[in-house]
Amino acid sequence: MELWPGAWMVVLLLFLLLLFVLPTLWFCSPSAKYFFKIAFYNGWILFLAVLAIPVCAVRGRNVENMKILRLMLLHVKYLYGIRVEVRGAHHFPPSQPYVIVSNHQSSLDLLGMMEVLPGRCVPIAKRELLWAGSAGLACWLAGVIFIDRKRTGDAISVMSEVAQTLLPQDVRVWVFPEGTRNHNGSMLPFKRGAFHLAVQAQVPIVPIVMSSYQDFYCKKERRFTSGRCQVRVLPPVPTEGLTPDDVPALADTVRHSMLTIFREISTDGRGGGDYLKKPGGVGDARL
Repeated sequence: MELWPGAWMVVLLLFLLLLFVLPTLWFCSPSAKYFFKIAFYNGWILFLAVLAIPVCAVRGRNVENMKILRLMLLHVKYLYGIRVEVRGAHHFPPSQPYVIVSNHQSSLDLLGMMEVLPGRCVPIAKRELLWAGSAGLACWLAGVIFIDRKRTGDAISVMSEVAQTLLPQDVRVWVFPEGTRNHNGSMLPFKRGAFHLAVQAQVPIVPIVMSSYQDFYCKKERRFTSGRCQVRVLPPVPTEGLTPDDVPALADTVRHSMLTIFREISTDGRGGGDYLKKPGGVGDARL
């Protein structure tokens, strides 16, 4: 099928229009820049997943494939001018399974996660991610554990199965106990699945805190610039001898320690200092 001559002119005019409009929006509209950056972030991850799939497929579904995904994603922070500073990495237990619990702010958590992710560690993610095109397939090949949060019985069953395989397979798991992304600069109440998992397997809990992104990223304000993020690994919390009855207190204790560190590292010049002074921020007395 050939285009008639006038159609080529229309295509050319549209191309020239885009060539002019896109740079104009980029430099003149912070909101447009925000959407461009988010679109590229998601698109680039999907593209990297396409490249990773054939490499990971050689092993099949295997937790060791997470090393490949990590290697391919480590550069993304440089594309956005985000400096990730890790402290406390020596707190990771050297040679045993454990459960990592981390705060969850946005999809940018992926950058901090890849920076500090230990060996043989996979995230527990919502089942919807499995259907996210190439990213879902790459995650499945890397051994990511998917749960259906809408079906409590299934989620409990998956957690129980994971608990039984942590020790025999020497696997660590990464859980976001808030259960969903939290954009308000604080921490939501923790769901207790990760803590039941650790108690059932009698393995330590390693809390990880990522500082607020508010100085460089804010979904509500449509703002996405360069900035710095601190990732703090806290000392492991033992669970030996604990029972399911101890889980509520355990979850509350871990959340309190994480929230304390979150406030500290989000006000030391490495993320969200000004935001924390606003009503509703983590520094607000109403918390």
